Amino acid sequence: MVKNKYSVLLPTYNERENLPIIVWLLVKYFTEAEIDYEIIVIDDGSPDGTLEAGKQLEKIYGADKIVLRPREKKLGLGTAYIHGMKHATGNYIFIMDADLSHHPKFIPEFIKTQKEGNYDVVSGTRYSGDGGVNGWDLKRKIISRGANYVTQILLRPGASDLTGSFRLYKKEVLEKLVASCVSKGYVFQMEMVIRARQLGYTIGEVPISFVDRVYGESKLGGNEIIGFVKGLLYLFATT
Repeated sequence: MVKNKYSVLLPTYNERENLPIIVWLLVKYFTEAEIDYEIIVIDDGSPDGTLEAGKQLEKIYGADKIVLRPREKKLGLGTAYIHGMKHATGNYIFIMDADLSHHPKFIPEFIKTQKEGNYDVVSGTRYSGDGGVNGWDLKRKIISRGANYVTQILLRPGASDLTGSFRLYKKEVLEKLVASCVSKGYVFQMEMVIRARQLGYTIGEVPISFVDRVYGESKLGGNEIIGFVKGLLYLFATT
């Protein structure tokens, strides 16, 4: 029986305060469950010292567990995953945010769900079961729900939460999906699910509670929302 290994891709930009906490939590939950893992930190030239924090973590936990793969500047989420994937040695890949909005305590549940259904993709959902959002004001909740609702109607994706970015993929599935995606930024997450459905991959879901970022500034602004709408219409027109 092949022993599974899980690679976590953590794209970072100005996450110096959050990185040590998220890494500590990841190590804790993987270790407690006796799961083989590595954490790949893809820092996009953060000016706040995120990479230096990563180097300290590498010393603490070892270079086999904390794999630093920085880039010179901010190049976007999709390319960060491509870059991280090249260096991943696991046969399963987690993608999640480094800002503590995704709690590593859900990881064992993702793995259990994946095994039970042999799913190609397991997606964290805020919109079914016990899932939810903490720390958002009404406006953000409405934008998020609204975006998800419109997307469901237009694209019928077979998953309840399209814009979430806490997911577990079989490595070869993620490689195929990333190769077929054209979007950048926030729409990228949505396109991944749409392409998965198109290519006939199976999608499982795990309810998660999403917590708004603890430290630092949220990166979701007016431009992102406009970009999201444009991306949604593009996907609707082309899928």
